[in-house]
Amino acid sequence: MAKEQENQEEKVDESIENQDTANEAVTDTDENVEQNASSEPAEEVDELSVLKNDIEVLKDKHLRLQAEYDNYRRRTLKEKADLIMSANQKILKDLLPVVDDLDLAMENMAKTEDVQSLREGIDLIMKKFQSFLTQQGVAEITAKGEIFDVDKHEAIAKFPAPSEDMKGKIIDVTKKGYTLNGNVMRFAQVVVGE
Repeated sequence: MAKEQENQEEKVDESIENQDTANEAVTDTDENVEQNASSEPAEEVDELSVLKNDIEVLKDKHLRLQAEYDNYRRRTLKEKADLIMSANQKILKDLLPVVDDLDLAMENMAKTEDVQSLREGIDLIMKKFQSFLTQQGVAEITAKGEIFDVDKHEAIAKFPAPSEDMKGKIIDVTKKGYTLNGNVMRFAQVVVGE
């Protein structure tokens, strides 16, 4: 019996030790939970401030990028306007010799009685001007005797065709049409036979 009593006492001692160990584990767990609970808000606050900081940085970058784009757009529009102006300047400069020739023709018209020489002078000026237009990519649209084409011609009137083969064709041109580098710049105004 004494052995039994000793065994029971040992079991009681073991269970008391197990209980103390379990109590210590629970206490440790409670302390960890309290520490985690107190550290979580600190971590959340830190994370929140980091995110707010990131948002401010991104807003700043976005505003700077938008300002740079606006500056780029303004600069390219100004450059484009300057380019157009300088292109017009070159064309107008190339036209000045034709204007000079017309001035000379006007002076000579008042002095001369010879109509033939005046006509030859005007013809030379016209050829010079047509050469200038050709250099710029301007070409005349051929119309008289051609089949009416809405992509090139503008019918301003219809008249009975003088012959059967002129039906649907252009009888007369009232205003010449021109293309610039293959694109219609001005439609030819024509009279169509019906």
